[in-house]
Amino acid sequence: MKKVTGIGGIFFKCKDPKKMTEWYKENLGLNTNPYGATFDWFEGDDSTKKGQTQWAPFSETTKYFEPSEKEFMINYRVENLETLAEELKANGVTIVDTIETVEYGKFLHILDAEGNKVQLWEPID
Repeated sequence: MKKVTGIGGIFFKCKDPKKMTEWYKENLGLNTNPYGATFDWFEGDDSTKKGQTQWAPFSETTKYFEPSEKEFMINYRVENLETLAEELKANGVTIVDTIETVEYGKFLHILDAEGNKVQLWEPID
């Protein structure tokens, strides 16, 4: 079973997310929206299957990355999130919350070996 299939997003804390988003738009040409920027790409295994990677600045006071104290959080695209969650539990991995399903996929947060919060995402492509 494939587990991680790619990077789903890069999230980081900053003092002024709106200003940071504008800076990246003006200086590096990111096609931004209120949530950051989305990069579309096509999967190597199936060049007809489109994927996305999200880039998003968060407020430096966000609690969303907790319990990690790091300034960043990586989102990994995965397959079969329910099965993976069971494997992670069996391996003693800290599961932060329960699987949440929204219109664009399923999400689960875990902690890695050093306590960094990691977001797992099974997209609905």
